[in-house]
Amino acid sequence: MFFFRLMVSFVCLLSLPVVLANAPTPLKPLAISAGEWPPYLGADLPEQGMAARLIRDIFKDAGYQVTFQFLPWARAYQDSKQGRYAATAVWMKVPSREQDFWFSDAVLNETFVFFHLKSNPLYFESLADLANVRLGGGLGYSYGIAFDTEVAKNNIDISRVGDTAQNFRRLAKGRIQAFPEEMHVGYHVLKTQLPELAAQIDHNPKPLLINQSFVLFPKTSGNSEQLQQLFNHGLANYRANGRYQQYFNLP
Repeated sequence: MFFFRLMVSFVCLLSLPVVLANAPTPLKPLAISAGEWPPYLGADLPEQGMAARLIRDIFKDAGYQVTFQFLPWARAYQDSKQGRYAATAVWMKVPSREQDFWFSDAVLNETFVFFHLKSNPLYFESLADLANVRLGGGLGYSYGIAFDTEVAKNNIDISRVGDTAQNFRRLAKGRIQAFPEEMHVGYHVLKTQLPELAAQIDHNPKPLLINQSFVLFPKTSGNSEQLQQLFNHGLANYRANGRYQQYFNLP
């Protein structure tokens, strides 16, 4: 009996390296900042939103476990710029941001439109038509170089608040006449947060901006370029094998 137990122990010891060799490699933690932007990003959304799920899965394939920290957009940008987060998601490409960050390949394709009350339609053919319109906007948002330039020249009047729902409430109360937002984001907020306002609100069909958004990697961090390359490689694979589109099957 003693000999049998000894042999069993010996066999178990021999098999231990095989078990350890087959054990999965622990995922390395990776903190990414983000702003609230449903249905793409949101702390309370299923899997924290479609874009968050995509980013998390791509990095998981590369050996990283992503944790998202949801912050006001401006703080998400500044904290990531200072290297407190490995990346921040997701942002439009503008020259000033390229000074601070390495950009991934495009993660999202978006269409920005002006939301307005059905009872007060917005005439919009060019930026010049916005000169006397009381516009709302989001803190930390860029609406494209051309629009931002007109704002900087004081040719467009825009007052900004922290989130899309606030802009819809201001619209309903007549405090603003219109505000730009990504079309799917706007209607998602109406449907899930403000269904009582949905029947009052429409959008101008002419896009203000057809845009792409990116994951940003801070130039202050030494491994940002490596993370950028890993992410771009994974994103390209997802697009090539058809998996990418499964994340964004919007109604």
